Amino acid sequence: MRKPRQKSIEIRNYILDNVTSHPKDISVVTLNRFNISRPAVLGHINKLIDDGLLEAKGTTRARHYKLKLLTDDEFSFDLSPDTEEDKVWRHLARPLLSGIQDNVMRICEYGMNEMINNAIEHSEGTQGRIHVQLTAANISFILHDNGIGIFKKIQREIPRISEPRQAILELSKGKLTTDPSRHTGEGIFFVSRMFDRFIIFSDGLYYSPNILRDQEIRKFQESFEGTGVEMSISTRSEKTMKDVFDRYTSDEDDDYAFSKTDVPVSLARFGSDHLVSRSQARRLLNRLHDFKHIMLDFGGINSIGQAFADEIFRVFDRNNPDIVISHLNINADIDRMIRRVKSKGL
Repeated sequence: MRKPRQKSIEIRNYILDNVTSHPKDISVVTLNRFNISRPAVLGHINKLIDDGLLEAKGTTRARHYKLKLLTDDEFSFDLSPDTEEDKVWRHLARPLLSGIQDNVMRICEYGMNEMINNAIEHSEGTQGRIHVQLTAANISFILHDNGIGIFKKIQREIPRISEPRQAILELSKGKLTTDPSRHTGEGIFFVSRMFDRFIIFSDGLYYSPNILRDQEIRKFQESFEGTGVEMSISTRSEKTMKDVFDRYTSDEDDDYAFSKTDVPVSLARFGSDHLVSRSQARRLLNRLHDFKHIMLDFGGINSIGQAFADEIFRVFDRNNPDIVISHLNINADIDRMIRRVKSKGL
């Protein structure tokens, strides 16, 4: 049985984690979740307000709550060869965060250093800007540079990428860099998996491994100069950097090589295209020979054509017997098509 103090902490953490999604009905949501009375819920809410973690606006029926910003600061830095990303983090960003548990702080340090370095070395811009926000529930960073734009840069520098949308697909796979002599191309991939929310956007396009709401998508489809990155993580996250690195390392890899990847299949579809052709499948499979285990995520895809499925699950599979292809989020129609083309290879 939970002790009273432990239960109070659990209830208050629940309120902090869910108030953003339920600003007007958080008391109802909480009392239903924990089967406690309305006065008890209001007692917890008032304690969070007294502690400076929650804010209340309006009265009676119009009353709503939101997380109080404990940090809300912004600063700029030069994008020059003399700028060192660790100093930007250590002297400008890190001091804005306090009371953060070690595993979360390590992820923030890794992510910020990777993204700042990308802006310094790849953006071709002159100025970077970082906005840091901290609440009792989340840490968020927004980084902007005034450079060329990440998707344009990838398209320009890497052969066989003919348009910015294809750059997004390639970026999602990992091991993509415009400067292979100095970088492995792993930074964005791992940062995007360590944070709870990660979006990189430029020129009206965006990439995120997370599911975004329509309103958010419209926001990131707005065109502006340079590249933007938004990333956030729960202050109570149990993730560790080791957990994320291990997830993408095969069990047999003694050197801890980046040998697993997961790819959103929806990124192989441009505009309103349906996934029916071998060329679309080959675009999806481009550079995946570099991995030992490929997880294809069919989320948001309702159907695939025979040629598309055959190129992946029979031709590629036959020609690459040492590579394991898995899939998730498939419906009955896609499962039936995969089984159909696989049966031809027997």
